[in-house]
Formats: sequence, C-alpha cells, structure tokens
Amino acid sequence: MKPESSLARSRYLGRASKALAALSAVALVVMMSITFVGVVMRYAFNAPILGVNEIVQLMSVSMVMLALPYATQTDAHVRIDVLDGKIGRYGRLFGDILARLVGGYVLIVLVTRAWRRLADAFEYGDATNMLRLSLWPFYGLIVLGICLVILIFALQIIDLLRRGRSYDD
Repeated sequence: MKPESSLARSRYLGRASKALAALSAVALVVMMSITFVGVVMRYAFNAPILGVNEIVQLMSVSMVMLALPYATQTDAHVRIDVLDGKIGRYGRLFGDILARLVGGYVLIVLVTRAWRRLADAFEYGDATNMLRLSLWPFYGLIVLGICLVILIFALQIIDLLRRGRSYDD
C-alpha cells in the first residue's frame, strides 16, 4: 500500500494538520516579534512592555501544540533506530504499534486533564496575572492539537495492521 492511500495521510487530515501548522508558524512569528520589540524597548528606550513574558509563554504553548499533529503525521519526530536491524520486520512492526499505543494512552490522560482545565478556566474566568488574557482558548488549542494527534496515532495503527509492516519497510 502506498503512503498516499494510508488513512493517517489522508487529504483531509493533511489539510487539518497543515492548517494548524500554519497557525503554529503565525504564533512563532508573533512570539519572535513581541520578544524583539520587548528587548528593544527595554534596553534601547528603558521602557519595558508590560506582559511580554505572559504573551511569549502562551504563544509557546500554542506553537508547540498546533505543530504537533503535523509533525506526527509526517513522521518528523526524532527516532532512534539502534535496534531495528536486530529485531527484524515484525519487531519493528510491534515496536511501531506499541509506541503509538503508549503515546496515545499518555495523550488521552493529558487531553482529559487539559479538557478539565479548559472547563474550569472558562467557568471561573481564569486569566493571566498582568494582562488578564483569558486562559481557556489556550487550553482549547492544547485539546485540539492532542485530539488530532490521537486520531493520527489511531489511523497509523490501523494502517500498520493493514500493511503488516512498519512504515520503514
């Protein structure tokens, strides 16, 4: 089976992960711009911008969580293949499936906690200390990114079982 016909690399899932990656790039540009302006204002004009750290922290979370589905779908994560030659084709298949199952479980735990935090932040109006930025949208981005990665993991497991071999074979 060609990678193009795999469930995990479908056109719609690819569009969704690319759209989130584009938003991640926007978050990166905003974060870099605000940091640059903040440094210039602080050291050149002795006029620091209030809340730069809060904005950078929130943009960092957004950037990572929005880029995670694209990195997962395109297999852009760091991989260690020290044992691949020793464990053979079925060992790699088992390892690929196990890695996705464990990763999916951990992400389910994280998304459950993030969803609770989102609900609490929305209900109680949680906001940052200095700028009073609402926190629930950022928890929403975490939930969105993790849910898409869990979906990609599930589809990758189905693809691996259908193929009967790892993506590397």
